[in-house]
Amino acid sequence: MEKKTSGRGARDLRVKVKSARGRKLSSTLWLERQLNDPYVRRAQAEGYRGRAAFKILELDEKYRFLVPGARVVDLGCAPGGWCQVAVRRVNALGDRTSKKVGRVLGVDLQEVEPIPGAEIHVLDFMSDGADDKVKDWLGGRADVVMSDMAASSSGHKQTDHLRIVALCEAAAELAFDVLEPGGTFVAKVLAGGAEGSLQKLLKQRFKSVANVKPPASRADSSEKFVVARGFKGLPDDQDDDDVGH
Repeated sequence: MEKKTSGRGARDLRVKVKSARGRKLSSTLWLERQLNDPYVRRAQAEGYRGRAAFKILELDEKYRFLVPGARVVDLGCAPGGWCQVAVRRVNALGDRTSKKVGRVLGVDLQEVEPIPGAEIHVLDFMSDGADDKVKDWLGGRADVVMSDMAASSSGHKQTDHLRIVALCEAAAELAFDVLEPGGTFVAKVLAGGAEGSLQKLLKQRFKSVANVKPPASRADSSEKFVVARGFKGLPDDQDDDDVGH
């Protein structure tokens, strides 16, 4: 006979963290939230390096851009959860059940623990020649450029918003240089109004642009993700295509 659990008992399953000497209240609340976060528990159970892995999983479930055979660039890839998802989805390990084998290239300012199936490089993607290095490492252009980067928090909401929008714009500029026509750009932004110029730019370069808050994003977070699909190519690429026609 199945034993019933009272509502009180269910509520008692939540982990509470006692404050400790020398620990700030904000740190205690963060730790308590982590311990009670179902995505944190799922990440640990499924072998992902962080709960952020489920954000790209949920975005891909909706838009299907991480397909077998795709070549993916993950900007600011530490700690590596997005790369882990991409490796599995694009078949970068060469699963015999699929004929198409993808590539996953991660870049970050810091060293990242190796990820089976992914190629990781230390690189400032905003440095001169970064786009050429990415294309050399990939052996061509990418089908997907994605970024879960966030600028260091200043504690000032408007300043942080401007910083992350600038970071996303820089990521988009690199995407323009390395994406194949028809490619996809996915990046984190913060809601706040200053991203209008970014949205305008993406709508010029891609056939469709969506702004999404996946379920894995915390409800109290202002983050959202832009998913731009159907890269039109740069004007220079289009001119080259017209030569000889």
